[in-house]
Amino acid sequence: MTAQIIPLEEINFEQWLPLWQGYLNFYKSQLTDEQIRLSWKRITNPEQADMFGYAIQIEGQVAGFVHLISHMSMWTDLPYCYLQDLYVNEQFRNQGLARQLIEHSYSVCSGKFDRIYWLIQESNITAQYLYDRIANKTGFIQYKKAL
Repeated sequence: MTAQIIPLEEINFEQWLPLWQGYLNFYKSQLTDEQIRLSWKRITNPEQADMFGYAIQIEGQVAGFVHLISHMSMWTDLPYCYLQDLYVNEQFRNQGLARQLIEHSYSVCSGKFDRIYWLIQESNITAQYLYDRIANKTGFIQYKKAL
């Protein structure tokens, strides 16, 4: 079984949507159809240089994705890359695909960004087992206020 990582622009909305819905379900979230289509349009628009992503395919079937957002920082010359979303379909888990997507992101962003960072829910212990092996915890706690 060979995995292939390709830019999201090389797949279609219908291939991505079930995975996105699975991701939203995992986080017990819902978005309107309009927001979902806007998100797809943004992440696959080559002119939207600050948002990009990749899909991982197994034998032609899209098995997962990573969504990345770049932004400038007051702390470094190079911008940061925020790994906003990472998801692998349940039937393809425990095969190293999430790690491949992250390491691909490292490779693509190396030399262009100061760092890649992401957030995780405290309760997502399974993902933390992977993240503890391939990145460093920062010790920061996130706060937010919806506006």
